[in-house]
Amino acid sequence: MKLLTWIVVANNSSARFFAAENQSAPLTEIEMITHSEGRLHDRDMTSDLPGRNQGECGTGGHAFEQSTDPKKHEAEQFAHSIAKHLETAHNEHKFKQLILVAEPSFLGLLRNQLSEQVKKMVCFELDNNIVNLTPVEIRAHLPEYLPHLH
Repeated sequence: MKLLTWIVVANNSSARFFAAENQSAPLTEIEMITHSEGRLHDRDMTSDLPGRNQGECGTGGHAFEQSTDPKKHEAEQFAHSIAKHLETAHNEHKFKQLILVAEPSFLGLLRNQLSEQVKKMVCFELDNNIVNLTPVEIRAHLPEYLPHLH
């Protein structure tokens, strides 16, 4: 079965992959990937870090600071894994075009992780966090006739 369009609906903790056979077809869910670390609070991600550093000769220390936001780092890691998944699917000719729907800040992270070849397959983007909706509800957020790459 040659799929025309893949629709990826994602946020920082889950990604759902749908297929549409033609421009007005309903969505068929083909896969879901979850990233449980995306649901953790910052304090849960950093609870194993040491809190303070003892200064030289017993003088006062300073608190350790994180160089990057742990929640953003986890989101970037998840965006990277989605991008790799899409790259593999593209190389296997599983879709001819791609629609991305993601929570606004995650959409930017995902876009930055996509290869140039996969970016060329994107025909529509929507910055909305609708990952928990049903396929029918998700389809209602998309254009009646899906855009078509020429």
